[in-house]
Amino acid sequence: MHKPASLMMLLLALLVGLPVAAGTTEADRAFRMAASVGDTTEVAHLLDQGVSVDSANQFGKTALMMAVGNGNLETIALLLSRGAQVNLRTVSGCTALTFAAENGHAGISALLLERGANVHDRTRAGWDALMIAARYGYYDIVDQLLFKGADPKASDKEGKTAMMQAAEKGHATVVGLIAERGAKPICQDKKGRTALLLAARAGHPEVIATLLDSGADIDTADRDGQTPLMAAISFGHPEAAHLLLERGAGVNLADRDGITPLMEAAEAGELELVKLLLEHGADPAARDNNQRTAAEIAWGHGYREIYDLLQAAKQPRTK
Repeated sequence: MHKPASLMMLLLALLVGLPVAAGTTEADRAFRMAASVGDTTEVAHLLDQGVSVDSANQFGKTALMMAVGNGNLETIALLLSRGAQVNLRTVSGCTALTFAAENGHAGISALLLERGANVHDRTRAGWDALMIAARYGYYDIVDQLLFKGADPKASDKEGKTAMMQAAEKGHATVVGLIAERGAKPICQDKKGRTALLLAARAGHPEVIATLLDSGADIDTADRDGQTPLMAAISFGHPEAAHLLLERGAGVNLADRDGITPLMEAAEAGELELVKLLLEHGADPAARDNNQRTAAEIAWGHGYREIYDLLQAAKQPRTK
């Protein structure tokens, strides 16, 4: 009977006195598999047979992390009781806590925090557990992490904070919670985008309202000069644009190319939005850096009704 190649290599290493990499034996692999599927009895048996509780695969993923990723609370409790290290990291910087934050199991994250999980550890992408939980909208885990001292001002490699992550994905209650815990919605990522601008780009009116109620500046632009109102129009979110207008967004601000919200609406063919912008004082005579008016932009795209409306709006009113 032929032995598996991996077992043969292990025997050869032992015979010639070479070091055996931790976590590479058949027992180690069986141990991690048992933890992954939540077979607590087998996990206990293999630990009793001498398998290391912190046995990890080639990516540095331990049995504890695998159990966390699959929500196996009983197995996790056993591993922790047998001495599993809670703050070990994978090759990509993930920890048991970041896996818990990603999978949304508040009971598991609470247990890990109780056992000393570090809330500040980052993945290779620069994400901590708070950013991950906020991105997925896991309110209870965000609450736990903030209570345990997670930093809501921390940002990832793109400069995005947990609030920005939640805002971009439309999690208004999480945004509100982070704001209540003292985070100000004024931070900008490396492209100059605020949480409000990201919410406007994604079309999340409830998040926009939450951010404005929490003190966000309605007209803070990104590095290209795009404001939240421009973003809402440009990315096709009229409901978000309506809300921003109602809350006093600057209707005649222009980006670095001289494009105004009215020009954005004209280019998008949004007739009702053009009407609303004009009602809020948008200037139909304004020109972009190419000397085009909103009417000329509408004409170029074949929006005759918008063109006629804008042309009429440029005419001086008679008493």
